[in-house]
Amino acid sequence: MCCWPLLLLWGLLPWTVAGGSGRYYPHHTVLDSEGKYWLGWGQQGSRLAFRLEVRTTGYVGFGFSPTGTMAAADIVVGGVTHGRPYLQDYFTNANKELKKDTQQDYHLEYAMENSTHIIEFTRLHTCDLNDKSLTESTVRVIWAYHQEDVGEAGPKYHDSNRGTKSLRLLNPETTSVLPTTLPYFDLVNQDVPIPNKGTTYWCQMFKIPVFQEKHHVIKVEPVIQRGHENLVHHILLYQCSSSFNDSVLDYGHECYHPNMPDAFLTCETVIFAWAIGGEGFSYPPHVGLSLGTPLDPHYVLLEVHYDNPTHKKGLIDSSGLRLFHTIDIRKYDAGVIEAGLWVSLFHTIPPGMPEFRSEGHCTLECLQEALEAEKPSGIHVFAVLLHAHLAGRGIRLRHFRKGEEMKLLAYDDDFDFNFQEFQYLKEEQTILPGDNLITECRYNTKDRVGMTWGGLTTRNEMCLSYLLYYPRINLTRCASIPDIMEQLQFIGVKEIYRPVTTWPFIIKSPKQYKNLSFMDAMNKFKWTKKEGLSFNKLVLGLPVNVRCSKTDNAEWSIQGMTALPPDIVRPYKAEPLVCGRSSASFLHRNFSLKLLVCFTLLGSTLGTKCL
Repeated sequence: MCCWPLLLLWGLLPWTVAGGSGRYYPHHTVLDSEGKYWLGWGQQGSRLAFRLEVRTTGYVGFGFSPTGTMAAADIVVGGVTHGRPYLQDYFTNANKELKKDTQQDYHLEYAMENSTHIIEFTRLHTCDLNDKSLTESTVRVIWAYHQEDVGEAGPKYHDSNRGTKSLRLLNPETTSVLPTTLPYFDLVNQDVPIPNKGTTYWCQMFKIPVFQEKHHVIKVEPVIQRGHENLVHHILLYQCSSSFNDSVLDYGHECYHPNMPDAFLTCETVIFAWAIGGEGFSYPPHVGLSLGTPLDPHYVLLEVHYDNPTHKKGLIDSSGLRLFHTIDIRKYDAGVIEAGLWVSLFHTIPPGMPEFRSEGHCTLECLQEALEAEKPSGIHVFAVLLHAHLAGRGIRLRHFRKGEEMKLLAYDDDFDFNFQEFQYLKEEQTILPGDNLITECRYNTKDRVGMTWGGLTTRNEMCLSYLLYYPRINLTRCASIPDIMEQLQFIGVKEIYRPVTTWPFIIKSPKQYKNLSFMDAMNKFKWTKKEGLSFNKLVLGLPVNVRCSKTDNAEWSIQGMTALPPDIVRPYKAEPLVCGRSSASFLHRNFSLKLLVCFTLLGSTLGTKCL
């Protein structure tokens, strides 16, 4: 070891590697399908530290991209050539042209190679316009490698040795040490035939194992059939009525189908949610999902969303969830609240819009009634899953109290449809009676020629937040539906046939829309960007119909009433990010000097560690 003392330590190293600076990286993942490219990372203050272990003797590339491609990417290339380590900061323009960055903001800490490269470096937040800002949002990491080092002309083209993966670098899953013998049970479909259509929701009833005493589920993992990682889009687990008998277990059925068994309709309380890209979820040490008491589920409904955009035939799937449980009872029982926009055709998004914003309201009226009756001192949110579909670009869960906006509960400004997982809150947030929650979603429909509707398929849209909280109360859904008549009036509709006897309902006047459904009328309207912006402004100010549901299909009295969006007196102002340019320049100069001293003292022996 030479040059720099070991200053930074993070937790326990969760994967074993040979060689390195001695730093510990609490988070890790493999980036490619062959196990040739490993990434470890950890955070300290304003720095992120990275470790790359790549099976190559040439250069290693790593970076951040707004879209997962080389366009407008922030890239670092490093390796060891002739025994000397190198690291170079690059960026690309919209045409994917690779250019050296005049401001070097990546700092090499360690590099070695034998048949494998190990490279460790740190990165500060900077004001360099060529650097990608790293936040708690989803980050699309890009990677590449080559069997030759970087030459005078720069790095050679990587061919197929490249890829992308979405990660949440600043909000990864909280690591927890569980007993190796922790018991579990599986709720897994058996040989479900997947229709050759784009979207299928499959429902299967399961009976929870009978426990003689209370248990807590403390971890849930997806069990995805190998090769079906892109087929299984999301899984919801619902609590059902306890009055069933085991006859409901004899069959599964397509959800939301006219012939779906009536028993399935009683299962409306979400107790867990998983979506594509997410991994296992561990509850905090003081919280667990309760099983074994009269209030806990005896029967559950597993709803699996299959996404088959190419309409592939002959697919058979056996996927589901694995629940790890313990009799070492924790202090609190966890609950789930579904907040946002009620999934409905009344959620409308015009075509051709580079940005359109929708809001789903968990209103103060709903939270006032439910919390005053159940928990006047409030509930504590510890994790959130944000959910939208293909047009989604960003989601924020906003929190209001007496007209003042609190800190965001959760956000993802770079939403990736194929990477959705629970975000652990750095600090638990308390929801009090009379608070408001708004799930705010941004969409892009530039490539669409017809309206986008709220609905179940991936080409439809959703705007939902699933809040994991404690202690559990009798509130399962807190959502809203925007008024539809004012939306129709925007396009010139004057009258619909009443009473409504068909769905979607039929328009009576004016003449150009006569006898059309509201969906046909909205599609017939000539949408421009200007009209879309005006429509967006209108929709955000509309009264909303309140959805406020208990378990077992019961409803709070506020259900179905009309409410107005909150009057925001004091919006939240986030603290500006502090740039690390001056300290970055100092560190870079200091590192370069010490690296030179290190090589002068010890030579350029292959694999020399310089820290």
